[in-house]
Amino acid sequence: MLRRDFIPLCAAGALAPDPVPGSVLVHEHVLVDFIGADLIAPGRYDAGGAFRAALPRLEELKPHGCVRLLECTPNFIGRDPRLLERLEKAAGIELWTNTGLYGAANHKYLPGFAKDETPRQLAARWIAEFRQGVDGRKPRFIKTGVNIAPLHPWDRKLVEAAAITSLETGLTIASHTSGGGPAAAAQIEILEKLKCPLTKFVWVHAQNEKDFSWHERLARAGAWVELDGINAKSAEAHRNAVLNLHAKGLLRHTLVSQDSGWYRVGEPGGGNYRGYTYIYTDFLPSLPAEIHKPLMVDNPRRAFGA
Repeated sequence: MLRRDFIPLCAAGALAPDPVPGSVLVHEHVLVDFIGADLIAPGRYDAGGAFRAALPRLEELKPHGCVRLLECTPNFIGRDPRLLERLEKAAGIELWTNTGLYGAANHKYLPGFAKDETPRQLAARWIAEFRQGVDGRKPRFIKTGVNIAPLHPWDRKLVEAAAITSLETGLTIASHTSGGGPAAAAQIEILEKLKCPLTKFVWVHAQNEKDFSWHERLARAGAWVELDGINAKSAEAHRNAVLNLHAKGLLRHTLVSQDSGWYRVGEPGGGNYRGYTYIYTDFLPSLPAEIHKPLMVDNPRRAFGA
C-alpha cells in the first residue's frame, strides 16, 4: 500500500513505494580500479572526487529504509576502507568492507604472493586483517572470485583459504563465480571437504546461470544464491529467478542486489556512477509484498550477520 505521507518521488508525479526499514544491499561498489594487481598503487585517484560522486548516491538510499551496504570491491581492485569510513559518517549508512583476494578475470587482480603461498598462509593474512583491521576498519565478510570449472589451482587455493578464514573468524564468503553452476558446485565440494558450513557461502552472480536447476541445487545444499546486477534491462530475468526459488520453497537462501556504484579510476570524473535505488523504486514493487522484507532485511542478516 502506498503511503500518502511519503514525499520522495520515484518518477515524475508518482509517489515512491513504501520503504523497507532496516534493509541491506549485499553487493554494491563505491570505487573500482581495474588496472591490475601489478600496477595498482595508492594515490592513483582523487579520493575527494570519489567521495563527492558517491555521497549523493548513498544519501538517496535513506528514504527507502536502507541502513547498510556491503561494499564488495576486493583488495588490489580498489578497496579503500578510509573512503568508506568518510562516506559512512557523511551518509549515515553502514558501509562494510571485506578481506580476501579475487581470482576471476583470469587472475589479473591476483598479486604475486598469492600465487606462491599456501592456502593456510593466505588465510593467515586474511585472519590478521579481521583481527587487526584494515586502515582502522574490521572486514565483515570475505570476498573472492574464481573462473570457470574445472577450477584453476590458484582458484582452488583461494576457496580453501576462504574456508579456513571463515572457520576461524565466522565470516561469510562471497565468491564472484564466473563459471555458473559447475564452478559454484566445485567450490561447494572444497568447502564440504574442509567442513566449512555451506550457509557461509554466497554464490555471487548466480543470475548468470540460466538453468534454474543449479540455483535450486545450491540452495538446497544450504548455500546462498545471490541474484545481483539488477537493473532495468535485467529486471524480468531476475524476477523470474527470484519467483522460481520462492515457488520451490527456497526463498530463505536467496539474496538480491544491484552490483551498482562504480567510481572508475582512470575515467574522467570517475565515469558514470550508477545509483543504488532501482531495486527499491522498480524491482521490489514487481514482486509480492510479503517477500520484500525476507529478501532485503532478514536474509542479508542471516547470511552476513546483524
